[in-house]
Amino acid sequence: MECIDKMADINFILDGKAVTAAPGETILSVATKNGIEIPTLCFNGKVSRTTACFVCVVKDRKTGRFLPSCSACPSEGQDVDASSEEVREMRRTALGLLLSEHTGDCEAPCTLACPAHASVEEYVRAGRRGDFRKALEIIKQRIPLPMSIGRVCPRFCEKDCRKNVTSKPVSINDFKRLAADLHYEDYMEELPPLKEQKVAIVGAGPAGLSAAYYPVTVFEAMPKAGGMLRYGIPEFRLPKATLRKELAHFAKMGIEIETGKELGKDFTIESLRKEYQAVIVTVGSWASSSMRIDGEELAQQGIKWLEGIASANWKNCANPGRTVVVGGGNTAMDCARTALRLGGDVTVVYRRTQKEMPAEQLEVLEAMEEGVKFEFLTAPLALRKNADGKLALACQKMELGAPDASGRRSPVPVPGSDFDIVCDTVIAAIGQRT
Repeated sequence: MECIDKMADINFILDGKAVTAAPGETILSVATKNGIEIPTLCFNGKVSRTTACFVCVVKDRKTGRFLPSCSACPSEGQDVDASSEEVREMRRTALGLLLSEHTGDCEAPCTLACPAHASVEEYVRAGRRGDFRKALEIIKQRIPLPMSIGRVCPRFCEKDCRKNVTSKPVSINDFKRLAADLHYEDYMEELPPLKEQKVAIVGAGPAGLSAAYYPVTVFEAMPKAGGMLRYGIPEFRLPKATLRKELAHFAKMGIEIETGKELGKDFTIESLRKEYQAVIVTVGSWASSSMRIDGEELAQQGIKWLEGIASANWKNCANPGRTVVVGGGNTAMDCARTALRLGGDVTVVYRRTQKEMPAEQLEVLEAMEEGVKFEFLTAPLALRKNADGKLALACQKMELGAPDASGRRSPVPVPGSDFDIVCDTVIAAIGQRT
């Protein structure tokens, strides 16, 4: 048998062209040298070198086999197809299989986490350059109320910031707040051209104002616009002067807000439809969820209690005395911290642990620092009024059992652990509904 020199060059056909490969050279490298483009993911370090992704596949015309060109070496006289529609379709199939189990970030995780889907990385980049006006322009594409949101945002973006892996997250919300504070009054976004169709919006809260980016008429039942921003969020978190400045922007846009106009009393959906081509209903969630205990009527409802404080000069409101707030959400924290500012001695009762609280942990920690006390793993059973006029909230200690539908461990009563909390005011803040 004749011995073949293993160091000799290899001659083969590539897309109908006679080419030569050096020993050990791959089909991909030969194609690149000859100006034939073959896609490859070999540059991506996340693709294992021991597993072919097949994005660079070619076909051996003689055997009919498909080969990964990045690892396959040509053989003498081989006829390789690198560009036919059949080969391209095989590459598309391979890429589709890769993407079917794709777990990477096509968008920044901060943007994915933002409920408004704002282009977080873009406005942070503009702010980092010092161009906060450009940052505001990007922000307002998705967030119509950046001055208010910049003060009360739960910062979902910062929780998912990639910097959490190595250090602290980027202060994303501070970029938003600073951009709005610096340029809110001198920046006016471009609005769509005025059309003949008329639109009515019922409710001048965050949802209604977000929908009102067009000369429309907004009807609001309360004496002033703002919805929960005005009546549900305390002054120490969102100053009314800041809110007034933000709402003035809507008047500049030609949006008319009629306050003191209540749905079902001053107008109906049917009457609006006679005058307007479209009606948007954004009435908010002003009804408090029930504690489902005897004597519940003796308690203040959290959102209504905050509304009463916001409607008056809070500094002139009465001291609630010894106050018990039932609940673990942000409204509960707002009630507790407001009661504290009015001079109250405040205790929060929550049936799970601090870890399970739905409130922002920053709000919880600030409440603790300010002097609010917490009774965790404690559930209310009944509320009654004593002969001396004081309220008594009957409670029971709990322990955590198996997870419920929300994924949180369900509280289970501890037998024989009942006790009373005597107080002047009970505020129920366990949730809201429409």
